[in-house]
Amino acid sequence: MSRKAAALGSLLAAALLLSGCGESDDGAGGSGSGDGGTESAAPEAKLLGRVPMAKVKEMSGAMGMWTTDKNFVKADLKKISGHPLTGGGKPEWQIPLSGEICWSSPEPTKEGLVAVLFQDAKKDPSVCTEVGLVDLNKGKLLWQKQATDEYGSAQMFDEVTIGGGTVAAAGTSADAGWKVSGEPLWKPADDKCPVEGYAGGDEKLLALRDCGEVDNPQLTLQTIDPATRAVKSAYKLPAGTEYAHVVSVDPLVVAADGGDSKKGSSGASEFLTVDDSAARGKLLSTISTVGGKYGKYKLDCPATEVVGCQQVAVTEDTLFLGTSEPSSPSSEAENDLVALDLKTGKQKGKAEGVEGGPLTPVGVADDGKVIAYQEADVVDEAGGAVWELDPKTYKKTKLQQNPSATYEMEARFTTERRVLFAGDRLYIGGEHVTAPSTVFKAKQPLAAVFGVK
Repeated sequence: MSRKAAALGSLLAAALLLSGCGESDDGAGGSGSGDGGTESAAPEAKLLGRVPMAKVKEMSGAMGMWTTDKNFVKADLKKISGHPLTGGGKPEWQIPLSGEICWSSPEPTKEGLVAVLFQDAKKDPSVCTEVGLVDLNKGKLLWQKQATDEYGSAQMFDEVTIGGGTVAAAGTSADAGWKVSGEPLWKPADDKCPVEGYAGGDEKLLALRDCGEVDNPQLTLQTIDPATRAVKSAYKLPAGTEYAHVVSVDPLVVAADGGDSKKGSSGASEFLTVDDSAARGKLLSTISTVGGKYGKYKLDCPATEVVGCQQVAVTEDTLFLGTSEPSSPSSEAENDLVALDLKTGKQKGKAEGVEGGPLTPVGVADDGKVIAYQEADVVDEAGGAVWELDPKTYKKTKLQQNPSATYEMEARFTTERRVLFAGDRLYIGGEHVTAPSTVFKAKQPLAAVFGVK
């Protein structure tokens, strides 16, 4: 058991658990390795602002967090709010919704559009039937739609996305699509191979279909025409795949889950890189995550969600993951960062970890550098940090160190969160509005912003 895990056990660990203990990476094919990195000149950040938690008795959905040139935007209790970029002060705009938010597209389009799925509290507050398109730049709900069956009943959805100018929603019972103008493209209909969910990018839309039975799924990932749903390319996932998650649309990277939780797959037993340029998709590489009690890597791919994998970063040719433990048994670091070649599946580089909290990939900057978040350290009561990893040399540079005064609050953002680093500021937000803690005295915010200025 790691030093951190042992300390968490004495600190009511369930609320603060940051990492597990698993097998280290096998290092297959790896040659490049970065050193300990530069941190002596890292600027000291401070808590710039926080979004307060609404008062609720039961947990409510608030999935969604984005930034624009003008605002830090956070989904909240039955609303979406545009805050100053520092997170402090009153919201500059708010979009009220008819119910709590069930889902939202993780990244805005180039035009600043995001799709949201929410409830209608007046008609039926227990199901997610409302699909909306939000303009983050204008702070407006452009439209709100329902999809009805042949009897006029509103259909329930689980996820919604935008791909190639199409808003696509899907759930266990139906799927539907609209143009960004709000014009319907397709409506719910009986299908022998129902859509489990969609994933989208600026130019592409993907559909995950299941042509099997409940106890024997047969999943196929299709690259489709966003307007007509005509299939451009299809890739049949390996037999035994129970769930699949699209990690990246272009390049196409899929996290497949064989359902063997005993091997520590964390929602994905392997990553598959697929070439979808031809009618039949071609498998380029397979990267296994299985090994040890908690798996080789730190990742979180919620079982039934087609998108939503966390703790992963993808460039045009590389998959970046944090290991569960450092490669060296003598290392004081919590873990390492590894670079895996998307064409071969082999490790091609590694950045050694650092003392304190584990490193987690959270995105790729405009210049191609990989951004990693270092968790707050509950052992030494230290705040988290932001690191930048050069994908060519695997050397890392610490960009900012968060204050120790707020380490506990920062550490409580452990599960079902979003982490963004934009404009030299770190944004951390919860995916749910929660009732006050019975363990901690301090009030936990819905989101917090750390930065130098």
